[in-house]
Amino acid sequence: MKVFVLMTLACLSACSWFGSRKQELPDPTEIIVTGAPAGSIIFVDGSQSGQPTAVSDHPQVLIVTAGVHKVEIHMGDKVVYREDTYVAPGEHRVVTVLSGLTR
Repeated sequence: MKVFVLMTLACLSACSWFGSRKQELPDPTEIIVTGAPAGSIIFVDGSQSGQPTAVSDHPQVLIVTAGVHKVEIHMGDKVVYREDTYVAPGEHRVVTVLSGLTR
C-alpha cells in the first residue's frame, strides 16, 4: 500500500511540474515609425497602416510579419519618404523619417 501511495504522489507531482510551465509567446514583430510629419499617412508594402499622423514626431507602432518591408510616408498623393527595411522575428525596428529624403 505504501508503494502505491508513493507512486501516486510521484506521478501527481510530475504532472504538476509539466503543467505549470507557461509557453512563452514570442514578442510581436514591429516597425516603429518616428518623425513622420503631421497629416502624413504611413504605408507598409503598399497598404495604409495606422492612422494619419496627428502630431509631428509622434511614434506609430505597426505590427508586421518578419521579413523585408517597404515603408512609405504619403502627404496627399505625394510620397515624401521611402525606406526598405528588414525586420527579424520579434524585432522592434525603428524607422526614422528624414523629412524630404529617401533611402
